[in-house]
Amino acid sequence: MSASSKNLHSKWTLGGLLISLGIIYGDIGTSPLYVMKAILGTHTINADVVLGGISAVFWTLTLQTTIKYVLITLSADNHGEGGIFALYALVKKTKIKWLIVPAIIGGSALLADGIITPPISVSSAVEGIRTYYPQINTIPIVIGILFILFVIQQFGTKLVGKFFAPMMLVWFTMLGVLGILQIVQHPEVFKAINPFYAYQLLRIHPDGFFVLGFVFLCTTGAEALYSDMGHCGRKNIRISWIFVKTALILNYFGQAAFLIHHEGETLQSLGGNNGNPFYLIMADWFQPFGIVIATMAAVIASQALISGSFTLINEAMRLNFWPKVRIKYPTEVQGQLYIPSINWLLFIGCVGIVLHFEESSNMEHAYGLAIILCMIMTTILLNFYLIMKRVKLYFMIPLITIYLVIEFSFLAANITKFTEGGYVTLIIALLLISVMFIWYTAKKINKSYTKIVKINDYKKVLSELSADLSIPKYATHLVYMTNAGRADEIEEKVMYSILQKRPKRADIYWFVHVNILSEPYKTEYRVSEILKDDLYRIDFNLGFREPTKINLLFREVIKDMVKNGEVDITSRYESLNKNNIIGDFKFVLSEKFLSNDNVLKWHENIIMSTYFAIKKICLSEESAFGLDSSSVKIEKFPMVLHIPENMGLTRVK
Repeated sequence: MSASSKNLHSKWTLGGLLISLGIIYGDIGTSPLYVMKAILGTHTINADVVLGGISAVFWTLTLQTTIKYVLITLSADNHGEGGIFALYALVKKTKIKWLIVPAIIGGSALLADGIITPPISVSSAVEGIRTYYPQINTIPIVIGILFILFVIQQFGTKLVGKFFAPMMLVWFTMLGVLGILQIVQHPEVFKAINPFYAYQLLRIHPDGFFVLGFVFLCTTGAEALYSDMGHCGRKNIRISWIFVKTALILNYFGQAAFLIHHEGETLQSLGGNNGNPFYLIMADWFQPFGIVIATMAAVIASQALISGSFTLINEAMRLNFWPKVRIKYPTEVQGQLYIPSINWLLFIGCVGIVLHFEESSNMEHAYGLAIILCMIMTTILLNFYLIMKRVKLYFMIPLITIYLVIEFSFLAANITKFTEGGYVTLIIALLLISVMFIWYTAKKINKSYTKIVKINDYKKVLSELSADLSIPKYATHLVYMTNAGRADEIEEKVMYSILQKRPKRADIYWFVHVNILSEPYKTEYRVSEILKDDLYRIDFNLGFREPTKINLLFREVIKDMVKNGEVDITSRYESLNKNNIIGDFKFVLSEKFLSNDNVLKWHENIIMSTYFAIKKICLSEESAFGLDSSSVKIEKFPMVLHIPENMGLTRVK
């Protein structure tokens, strides 16, 4: 772990605790808006069901969120960073190839959850207006708020972040106070801490075992909590969680105390915001303020998941799970980024969800099914992390077994949501899984059919080519991007480009390789002198969250080499050299296309055709590497996977 990340996780500060409130807990913190309402539904209020509901919520928050995520999973950081892809980057060292499956499924499910969370959070809050205007159509208001939310993403969260923390402090304080006001009237509600009531719920609830699908909604933000660890620090999260969990429990128990007092009625008969117990426990005079605060908290919850999606896609690109897309860095804050294409895809998805489901109560059916898949995948990866850390089997096996049983129970309970709306998030998750699988598989196929040669075999001819004045000079400095991992190797197509496609004479040849590390933040490089004054190789080692700005990085390396007297970059044209004019730099990138000579199997054909189709609408290679298009030459090469062995030609006279 780097010194900065170690420092981040070993200390806690008041500012860090506040920032944690603003960034980490948006999703899980807004769950009181809809959990009890979902558990009760349209059924008559039954005291045993209410007590069973909050007992199940209490133990879910304790076992799933507190113990699994806050205490155990937060310890599995990758140089200070968390999230399922950071965890995969850690366990990848075990060389177990199939672990890519839970990583891709989990990442896709978390992204799918990012499309359902903003609509359900904002809708649940905005529907509070119906207390005063029962017939109002909230859909345009929800879409309007979501549009503003997605528009401001391009400016970064640095400015609005200062507003987030105090706002969430107000929100959680309000949750706790509202709960206490009800609990003092019915303190007997605390008997629900006994897990027997949670067990009873499964027997007496009209939906039986499947009520767990609604109980699960209380912990859906736990995965996002782990993903955002690098922003706030482990200790800040663990300490602030004490306050957050207390506020959540008090509010849930407060809602239960109110509902027990109205046993025999229904939420609909109680009225008030379509019978949402969250608003029913508020005093009439406070409800307008409660609606405004809840809406702001819901917007912040959405914000946290959107920025988390940007981070997730950035990591996916570095791990070769996702096509290259444009990334912007709106502020100087480490790790903060903005991905326009993902931003607007999420917005379109959110609007589609709002228009399709219309009401937050309908969205509850689609919510939770995708995220429980993500949690199961995290548990699988966590198992291998604990093996790597040599955790004792007598501790690890029962722990992982307990969580797999809990999570598969939640999955089984959520399966009923499939036909009622859960299919929407699963379809989105499947689309994302398909893109990740195709991209990763195509990259592997591409790599396996790339022929690598030894540079030493070409040193003599390159030296002679550089000095051959009969060939027009192509560039003073010719730079090739290479995927060859070893410093003494290069792709055969690079040599073909220099020597055969059109002989390219240059004073100095540069081979540049970018190695994406499994740790998040690192920028270092190594220079290999292959042929003095003729041929150099530069290897960049970049963290998987670092921007790949090769133009700037390469310039920095050259400046350093000139300063150390390792290379002379002035033009070798006599007139320009006399005046110390720097020679030109030209980058050559190779772009493959699928050759017509291929004889592919049906699955290879689908994968490679889809890969190249996606590639056409993605970021170009020069933009992905951060190169200036004026100094870049793109060369196209046919990609031949399987050549027909015998064309059946017959020679005739």
